[in-house]
Amino acid sequence: AGGVTLELEGDANDYTGKGMSGGTLVVRPAPEAPFRAEENAIVGNTVLYGATAGKAFFRGLAGERFAVRNSGVIAVVEGIGDHGCEYMTGGRVVVLGATGLNFAAGMSGGIAYVLDVDGGFRSRCNTELVGFDEITPDEALELRGLIEEHHERTGSPVAERILDAWDDQLGRFVKVMPHDYKRALLEL
Repeated sequence: AGGVTLELEGDANDYTGKGMSGGTLVVRPAPEAPFRAEENAIVGNTVLYGATAGKAFFRGLAGERFAVRNSGVIAVVEGIGDHGCEYMTGGRVVVLGATGLNFAAGMSGGIAYVLDVDGGFRSRCNTELVGFDEITPDEALELRGLIEEHHERTGSPVAERILDAWDDQLGRFVKVMPHDYKRALLEL
């Protein structure tokens, strides 16, 4: 709920943040963890299912169907499996690593920013309902702010590397924008 911050050192299972309606959720490995978070799953499948509000920060990878039916949460994660942002209707998702196949299938709202780490993200994105837009200067500020907050809350070395080379890294981000959402924003 709004005003609540939940911080977990460790990992979390499927459906983490299901129905989240406010507040802040932070999941990061313990400082003594013997693995690199950005190469290992920190949360399971179907994370943030049906979430409506709040912020979530995950230092590590998420499984499949990340942010499915997200309708308002702002989330930062360091990589995801297949079907990311499926049926998303609102919010913002920032992916600081690789994605699986079928990203944005059925996505009708919200915006995703994906760091195209291998140059192949566009081919893994389902473009039936979305396109790729330029990141405006205001959006670049918002994106940087979210990555800074991710770093502050999780201690992420991935976020730190991106921020240290921001001018080079910004051009590697792909903005995923639903066609209908873009049209609705223009009409407003």
